Amino acid sequence: MLVVQDIKKSFSHKEVVKGVSFTVAKGEAFGLLGPNGAGKSTTISMICGLLPYDSGEVTVGNASVKKKPMQVKKTIGIVPQEIALYPTMSAKENLLFWGRMYGLTGRMAKKRAAEVLEYVGLSDRAKDKIETFSGGMKRRINIGAALMHEPELLIMDEPTVGIDPQSRNHILETVKMLNKSGMTIIYTSHYMEEVEYLCQRIGIVDQGKMIAIGDKNDLCSRLAGGTVITVSVSSFQNELIEKINSLPDTEKVTADHDTYSLDIIVKDHKRAAAGILSCCMESGAEVLSFERKDPNLESLFLQLTGRSLRD
Repeated sequence: MLVVQDIKKSFSHKEVVKGVSFTVAKGEAFGLLGPNGAGKSTTISMICGLLPYDSGEVTVGNASVKKKPMQVKKTIGIVPQEIALYPTMSAKENLLFWGRMYGLTGRMAKKRAAEVLEYVGLSDRAKDKIETFSGGMKRRINIGAALMHEPELLIMDEPTVGIDPQSRNHILETVKMLNKSGMTIIYTSHYMEEVEYLCQRIGIVDQGKMIAIGDKNDLCSRLAGGTVITVSVSSFQNELIEKINSLPDTEKVTADHDTYSLDIIVKDHKRAAAGILSCCMESGAEVLSFERKDPNLESLFLQLTGRSLRD
């Protein structure tokens, strides 16, 4: 369904997307995971034809985004980060408007608007103005607008930012149902748990580069040592970090100086635990909590970049 080949993009001589490549199969749910500012939204904008890429190539259903942009745009639905709705129009009026932008008219547009309102769980609010909706409800109608023309490929850019848990869960379940019905999904987020729940394959983007790609189990298996130990202490100096880093079972130490916590990637957590506790005692740091975490995408990201996914 989608092939992205070595696309690059610069703004004011600063390269923000640095040769990103990946493919998405028809019917797949593919997640783009990365912190804010990683280049996810810029990549999505280039795939949609909203932003020209400097080099490389993007094809959607065998059509080049650069050579056949209108054909591509008919194939995709885009759910942007920002709410793309008219606040003084009702939910139904917004859907009909966006349906017309895709060529739907008359009975077909009305029928589809009713189906979409049912899908996003807002049929009872069809005649209410968007300005009266909560943030989560606006997000749901925002998704509905992208579904009006029944796209083959749905691209969702951070669709759950700043909403309540109930609306977030509703959106995640809606995306899950759309994918089960055969729709291809690209889902970008800096919330690891959302991407893990929805997507079969995941690409991790950081600083404009695709630093890892594969299914969840394959990605987690790349974690050196396979375990992260998180230690919270009363206080620490760089000396403590250096001591723990020098332990034979330690792969990497990441320190949060605001919360006095250490994320320590280790080869063998049983052997490493005693050494870590000993280093804390020798440095006069009181241990407040000590937790072992199984390998996950967060720990993989920590190992690859040296920082937390949400930093």
